[in-house]
Amino acid sequence: MSALPKGWAKTPIDAIAAFNPKTIADDSLQCAFSPMQYLGTHFRASMGYEGRIWGDIKKAYVHFQSRDVIVAKVTPCFENGKAGVVPAIPNGIGAGSSEFCVFRPAQGIDERYLLAWLSTEDFRRRATVAMTGSVGLKRVPKDVFLLEELPLAPEREQRRIADKLDTVLTRVDALNDRLARITPLLKRFRQSVLAAATSGRLTEKAKISADSFFPVVLTETQQKNIPSKWNWKCLTDLARLESGHTPRKSVPEYWDGGDVPWISLQDIRSADGLVIYETKLQPTNLGIENSSARLLPAGTVCFCRDISFGYVTIMGREMATSQHFVNWVCGEKLNPKYLMYALMASRDFLAMSGQGTTVTTIYMPALKGLRIAVPSTEEQTEIVRRVEILFAYADRLEARLQAARTAAERLTPALLAKAFRGELVPQDPNDEPATELLRRLREARAAEVPVKKARGRKAAVT
Repeated sequence: MSALPKGWAKTPIDAIAAFNPKTIADDSLQCAFSPMQYLGTHFRASMGYEGRIWGDIKKAYVHFQSRDVIVAKVTPCFENGKAGVVPAIPNGIGAGSSEFCVFRPAQGIDERYLLAWLSTEDFRRRATVAMTGSVGLKRVPKDVFLLEELPLAPEREQRRIADKLDTVLTRVDALNDRLARITPLLKRFRQSVLAAATSGRLTEKAKISADSFFPVVLTETQQKNIPSKWNWKCLTDLARLESGHTPRKSVPEYWDGGDVPWISLQDIRSADGLVIYETKLQPTNLGIENSSARLLPAGTVCFCRDISFGYVTIMGREMATSQHFVNWVCGEKLNPKYLMYALMASRDFLAMSGQGTTVTTIYMPALKGLRIAVPSTEEQTEIVRRVEILFAYADRLEARLQAARTAAERLTPALLAKAFRGELVPQDPNDEPATELLRRLREARAAEVPVKKARGRKAAVT
């Protein structure tokens, strides 16, 4: 870190805060109890608690009081940023996870200022490197906290910095909230596009309610009104139904050095609504030949019928799939992309019509009876074209949203770094220097140290 601003001083945290102080209180008092999940994962997140009786929790947990600063010391909670200031709690006392580190700021130390330093990327990077313990259960050692040198601003400047952070980061939080609300809107926009496209409203302006219309259904009784030039057809009249399979994993020759693209559950979520060209797993030709899997042509529509139900993709080249997929090789009268969009538009409806409590599944007999609302091939092509234009627009918005999110995520670390460089608020030459505050704290601490009585020799009994 560069030279300190005028009036600031470097000090170990041990000199300005008590570490894991004990609380002595009546066992019958109401108090707060906060397990790890009640501690927030981003700076300024509110800390939750539940009411307890002090006598029930005082022995097994770490003590804290209102305005104490808490930091989780264990992985992954520390790396995830779990930290906060204890709010106003019943009788001002509480206890929580044994993985908490509690800091009670001394007189003249703003708890928000201390939390801000413990939340900086600079400190967290050093503390993470210093963690000890076994993989998966590492902890920040006590001395890493206590010996950490904090750039201490004068008392009044601490408050100005903390107030400024509160003001600015409240706006950042509001920005993040607004950005978070956009994602569901984009999802609804895409779903509305699909509903309009597969009900005729996108091309024919048909007066059909997209809220209750699904272009792919299981039975004739579920069919709804469609535009006059459209038809309800059995899907197997328009496309050849194929299933998939997994070559035995126990046979190395079926997998080692394989190069056959094979769509599995590992691929489908990222390929949903897209054309897929590469897969994470690739069996050998021998593996495919010795299983029930079949190589299917480019343009085959693949629908996940159980785990990851409803996700759908189109083969970009000759591929095979696992048994979790049902596949349609479209004939001349069915555009593969139209079928994909129709299945996406009907995803929720088909999920409700599926079987199973833990995993929704549509079995082959039901899949053979699927019915689809289809226009002419020319209109299918036009529907696909319009959907792709609108989806591309949504993709551009989503890319801009992600860029805005990334920028917003960097605001808090940048503001904290700026605060401890002395650049967030102006210095006031009339502020008492931090060195004077530290001197008073040293004197106060020295005065609190009890004087040990000299242990004299016991008088001899004669």
